[in-house]
Amino acid sequence: MSVVNVTDDTFDAEVRRSSIPVLVEFWATWCPPCRRMVPVLDSVAQAYEGRLKVAKVDTDTNPGITREAGVLANPTLSVYRDGEVVFSVVGARSLSRLTTELETALS
Repeated sequence: MSVVNVTDDTFDAEVRRSSIPVLVEFWATWCPPCRRMVPVLDSVAQAYEGRLKVAKVDTDTNPGITREAGVLANPTLSVYRDGEVVFSVVGARSLSRLTTELETALS
């Protein structure tokens, strides 16, 4: 499974109504730590296929959901389960660190 780009218009369908938990990265094109997350998120999407959806929201082009989610810094990583945030961190993560945090959030 690949990383899904989500917008203000598709957030409810892709994230809140997802049948499985969703890791959402709130990011921006101008954000260097966000660019470092690309291979990490690709790896997570493959490793957790069927257990976790991975999505990205561009904070510059989707101000509605960015504001609603309370995102103040990029990247912000949030796990949604049944439409609610169950885990959230700010800042880039290594694959090993993010995997450890996800295992805790998903258990």
